[in-house]
Amino acid sequence: MSLVLIGYLSLTMVAPVRAAEDCNTINCSKDTQSEEEYLSCNKSKQSCWESKIRETQSQANTLANTISILNNKISVQELQIEQTRAEIAQLERQVRELVDRITGLNISLDRLGAVLVERVNEDYKNTRTNINLLLLATDRLNIFLSNYKYLQLTRQQTTVAMEQAETQKADYDVQKELKETKQTEVEKKRSVLEGQQGGLTKQRGEQQFLLTQTKNNEATYQRELEKTLAELEAIQSIIAGKGDESRVGEVEQGATIASIIAGASTCSTGTHLHFEVVKSGAHRDPAGYLKAIDVLWQNQPDSTFGWGGDWEWPLNSPAKINQGYGMTYYARVRRSYGGAPHTGIDIASKELGNYTVKAVKAGVLYRGSIKCGGGLLKYVKVEHKDDSSMNTYYLHVNY
Repeated sequence: MSLVLIGYLSLTMVAPVRAAEDCNTINCSKDTQSEEEYLSCNKSKQSCWESKIRETQSQANTLANTISILNNKISVQELQIEQTRAEIAQLERQVRELVDRITGLNISLDRLGAVLVERVNEDYKNTRTNINLLLLATDRLNIFLSNYKYLQLTRQQTTVAMEQAETQKADYDVQKELKETKQTEVEKKRSVLEGQQGGLTKQRGEQQFLLTQTKNNEATYQRELEKTLAELEAIQSIIAGKGDESRVGEVEQGATIASIIAGASTCSTGTHLHFEVVKSGAHRDPAGYLKAIDVLWQNQPDSTFGWGGDWEWPLNSPAKINQGYGMTYYARVRRSYGGAPHTGIDIASKELGNYTVKAVKAGVLYRGSIKCGGGLLKYVKVEHKDDSSMNTYYLHVNY
């Protein structure tokens, strides 16, 4: 973290810093604690940070608190990574111990096998000898009985050797299966670790992106927050039918219906089209309706988008996505919509200066406007011809 940011946080984030110190008093050490104690301690520390995140989220939506939340989330992610690494090390040690145990059992099985073969051979020879003695000389009965007792003892020893071999073999099989299970767990944990490391990189990127966008300035953050909240309220009012609208007439799919306003406009921080899909009064993810194309992201996608429809795009493709649908970076990290998701997608054409907006489906075109942030937010709406319950909205445009 830069010295400028540290200085800023020291002035504006007294409560979060104190909270951080509380969690940092939980000392987890691999040197002084057993594996189980260390893992348990690590989880307690994670719970502490998560509690501080919830506490800060309930406070005012300020840049300082947002940075505090991001810092705490990064701390949680770092602890999760350390936890996973410790679990991997524990599993790898267990695998090594199992390998040593299996090797010992294998050697023991080999030795028992050799003893067993020797016992069986000896048992066979003694049996043949005693039978011959019985046939040749009944007056040698005492010798035969003595040999018979020895034969019985040999057979008992053979039985014991066989039982030991069976026990060792069963133990060998159990240990081998356990080793394979542990090895599978190691691979799963490594996959988890890779995902956690990717998450940490993303969180640090979000933090840097926030600082870059706001220039680490609370007033800038609050101005942008005010715009996004006003835009959300305006969109909800439009969907509820409270916009000032006029019917233009029928339009065909692909017809030009508006143009994007270049630069910042009412409740907008820059050149983009906010595209909404509404069915029976409910917001829908546009990704489920738009045709699959290669898109460019202003930032990394907030989630895996699967374009699964057959609609043509409202802008000349390929399009650039400024913000997706749902709990995006702005909705999740910056709480730009008061904890609510982003209800559409913000898109722009890759082609510089190409601001044409087209109808994604045939229908009836309406032009509208609504008060937003001290100005008028202009939009167009298309009531779809093939589905009367479906409307699409196109915001931040000129007619």
